[in-house]
Amino acid sequence: MSGKIGIIGGSGFYNISGIKNVKKVKVSTPFGKPSDDFITGTLEGKEVVFLARHGQGHKILPGEINYRANIYGMKKLGVEKIISVSACGSLKEEHKPLDIVIPDQFIDRTNIGRLMTFFGNGIVAHIPFAEPVCPHLAGALADAGRKVGANIQEGGVYVNMEGPQFSTKAESKLYRSWGVDIIGMTNLAEAKLAREAEICYATLACITDYDCWRMDEACESVTLEMVMQNLRKNVDVSKNILKAVLPSLGVEGACGCSSALKDSIVTRPESIAPAVKKRLKLIIGKYIK
Repeated sequence: MSGKIGIIGGSGFYNISGIKNVKKVKVSTPFGKPSDDFITGTLEGKEVVFLARHGQGHKILPGEINYRANIYGMKKLGVEKIISVSACGSLKEEHKPLDIVIPDQFIDRTNIGRLMTFFGNGIVAHIPFAEPVCPHLAGALADAGRKVGANIQEGGVYVNMEGPQFSTKAESKLYRSWGVDIIGMTNLAEAKLAREAEICYATLACITDYDCWRMDEACESVTLEMVMQNLRKNVDVSKNILKAVLPSLGVEGACGCSSALKDSIVTRPESIAPAVKKRLKLIIGKYIK
């Protein structure tokens, strides 16, 4: 299987209408259970694999998501490109609620509890991550967004906070002083693991609120009700963007994502235990026999 497009749906995005030949697929991984069953089928003439990041019914906290199993499952099902759809808060006045940002950089403010690498336990790899998002996929999403009339910002910095609480005012103001564009709780781990798995990755970050830095008479503090109302509107726009972008996506791999792991494995092959090679065969198999 090859050339499939993976779609990871975040808060409020639990299914995609219009998929044909729908199948639910349970995937076993060496890293435990993914968030839910994967949904496979065809959409706009492309083979797609969909996963609800937080599980159907939204049962999993951002810090509880098994990111390794989710990305490994995508790889196992033949996915070569992943589009993430996520809710986020804005840290700049010009990024308004209901706008969509396609970030090209991340800052990590999570903790060690989130496992963001397939390596360790007998094998070491250090993969380049200066440019964490696939530029070709991000560009295609931006073009599709403009095509359907969405207010798109191409490029920007996403700070990945721990959560599940929203920011304090002090944190929000600190991130603004760093020049950060948006804030969320999930995308960095996916981007890191997708790069290790040599899968293209890009995000549709849907703005639901101004975080808590912007508090005046015209802007009340962030509430779950506000977030969910805007989220539902953003989900509809995101689905239109997905339908517009899918026909334009090929499998050419010109971005280099498909060979990102080359020369990054430090451990000598003869020093890697057979059990480790077996566990990671899907990830390292074309480099380590």
